[in-house]
Amino acid sequence: MSNRSWFFAAGGQQQGPYPEAQFLDLIARGTIRTETLVWTDGMAGWQQAGEIPGLVAGGTVPPAMPQAGGTLVSGEAAGGPLSIELGLWPFLGRTILFVIGMVLVIPAPWVAVSFYRWVASRITVPGRPNFAFTGQVGDIWYAFVLLALCSYAGATDYVSLRLILIPVEAFLSWMILKWIATNLSSNGQQLPISFEGSALGYIGWYVLMFLSFITIIGWAWVVTAWMRWICRNVAGTRREILFKASGLDVLWRTIVFVIACAFLIPIPWVLRWYAQWYVSQFELAPRMAVANP
Repeated sequence: MSNRSWFFAAGGQQQGPYPEAQFLDLIARGTIRTETLVWTDGMAGWQQAGEIPGLVAGGTVPPAMPQAGGTLVSGEAAGGPLSIELGLWPFLGRTILFVIGMVLVIPAPWVAVSFYRWVASRITVPGRPNFAFTGQVGDIWYAFVLLALCSYAGATDYVSLRLILIPVEAFLSWMILKWIATNLSSNGQQLPISFEGSALGYIGWYVLMFLSFITIIGWAWVVTAWMRWICRNVAGTRREILFKASGLDVLWRTIVFVIACAFLIPIPWVLRWYAQWYVSQFELAPRMAVANP
């Protein structure tokens, strides 16, 4: 190999550049393994170290084994759960700032974009180093302003107004979700992701969630099914996005979260605990492609 500089991904962050001699030493020490994503000048994109002949002892990683009824996409198709590392006080501070921004209405677009960018930078996505959110304040600022105003109108004594606002809030949330999906990147490159779920379908789930509160606990199963519907409607990925949590998982953790928040002092800890658990329930899995007859 020529004397060139190398980069590798660890913990969702880009590491490097490293001179080749130092890079090979990292391999020898086990810091870089066959599944580690690496890149150097001349490569079309990031690859697992084991896929580059002669780089890591043990040879090239074999292609994905075909399964009954279809084939797997190799390379980036390796799956795994998402994870997020949230600093206790930074997360609390940004959450409070987000809430204040929505209450004040006008700052809502700015605090929302800042919050999404920070949260995305803390998320580790398998095979997608340097995951980031690239949305701009001016994209759909009106959606955040209207959503913030809806929270005020919904606090009135007019029941009919509150009922009318439920589908309005759902539609605005649907717009924001589509906007977030189209503004995700990895290593500075925009990801070809989009949310294809219909506005009517999203509104239906939103309304169903409100109705399910009548059952006291049924909302947890509705939320779980809703998350799975959202995952199924994410397009442009080479891997399936799965939501692993059950309704019971969501129920008892939410109850613990609410009870702990009632005592105020535990809020920073349970807020981080709940958020990190929720993100970890999303998982990427190799997408099965049906073989042609």
